[in-house]
Amino acid sequence: MSKLKQFLIDSETKSFDQNHRATIRFNIGKYNAAVQRGLTQYSDHELARERASYIKTNTIKDLDKYLMEFEANFTARGGKVIWARDAQEALKEIGEIMKRKRAKSVVKSKSMITEEIHMNEFLEKNGVEVVETDLGEYIVQLAEQRPYHIVTPAMHMSKKDIAELFVRKLNIAPTDDAQELVGVARRLLRDKYTSAEIGITGGNFLLADVGGVAVTENEGNARLSTTFPKTHIAIVGIEKMLPSIMDLDLFWPLLSTSGTGQNVTVYNTIFTGPRQPNEKDGPEEMYVILLDNGRTELMSHPEKREALNCIRCGACLNICPVYKNIGGHTYESTYSGPIGSVLTPHFNGMAENKHLSFASSLCGACTSVCPVKINIHNLLLLNRKQSVDMGLADKQEKTAFKFWLKAMKSRKLMNMAPSGIKNYVVKYILKDTWSKRREPMKIAPKSFNQLWKERS
Repeated sequence: MSKLKQFLIDSETKSFDQNHRATIRFNIGKYNAAVQRGLTQYSDHELARERASYIKTNTIKDLDKYLMEFEANFTARGGKVIWARDAQEALKEIGEIMKRKRAKSVVKSKSMITEEIHMNEFLEKNGVEVVETDLGEYIVQLAEQRPYHIVTPAMHMSKKDIAELFVRKLNIAPTDDAQELVGVARRLLRDKYTSAEIGITGGNFLLADVGGVAVTENEGNARLSTTFPKTHIAIVGIEKMLPSIMDLDLFWPLLSTSGTGQNVTVYNTIFTGPRQPNEKDGPEEMYVILLDNGRTELMSHPEKREALNCIRCGACLNICPVYKNIGGHTYESTYSGPIGSVLTPHFNGMAENKHLSFASSLCGACTSVCPVKINIHNLLLLNRKQSVDMGLADKQEKTAFKFWLKAMKSRKLMNMAPSGIKNYVVKYILKDTWSKRREPMKIAPKSFNQLWKERS
């Protein structure tokens, strides 16, 4: 079955799943209330968005320069940089590190980019145990699912769902106490931190001037994942670059407010290399894998490269009426929602994923909440145009528009066919789309042109 057909089936199923809609409405409602409170810290939020957009746009424009600066500063402190063109190269390098370290277990903090390259499956196939240490990620790992949301991976699950999962997978006594469920996960994960040979993180930002990787979290699992293991691997997309550590005073609050409604996230850490001689903890060796995986291809489209400004806050998902109805898993991609629909066709192929860019009402709500002012709904339109220019439009669609164009350019042709025939054609064309859930469109017996002539 094609991705498009599967997407349509899953969308319809989720749209009519009342339990799913109630859970998402409740969780996103809490998010919306928190964000409104968080925004009160700004005297001029729009100015902050303008500044962030300006910095990210200029950084992406000169990305090659900043990447070289980052590498020079990071390696000066003993860190090692690996450049990966795609997921296969990244996984090959990770596999080589595992072999050299004879690693049997890995602890991993929340990271969407490791989901992008399907790292967990790769390591497990090679005999390495991978443990997600973020609570939400740990829950979806137990459930054998992909993350549902960029920021809150288990947003689709209620407390009851999680309790039943823990009873089934961890053999605990039934409970509906959230604190007790958290305690169970904490106790199980503590031993994993101290026994793992390698800790893996993503990176929210790369800092060129200090050669640093900035990691933002709320639970402290990233710090634990990088304190006990002797080796730390940070896998980061090349677009996460910021020119200076001084930019964080703008981007950290913007990320946290848009992502969770907090003034600033609980734990914010900057890693600038392995443990130094005068430091008491941290890894003996640190690698940063700089991943391209389609990002350079997206940069080759000047009118669309602003999509790389994204700081993965998840705000566009929470405001999107389509996402709130069909859910995150329906997209069948690492990055869901509006920004995912922009990025995925470039990261994973336009032919297989062009339908995502059409899964939008183009209401513009995503653009209005983006903290770095990405014109998301316009980028979706540009993706649609690109897919047509590449000849990826459906044959039936091409034929329909060909006849529509011919008819619209000829008043005689428009008036020639009676309204009954026009209604039959419209009903047939729209039977599986518009008319499936709506009253069929009906064309008036007389056109405006005919009525005007009669009036004259």
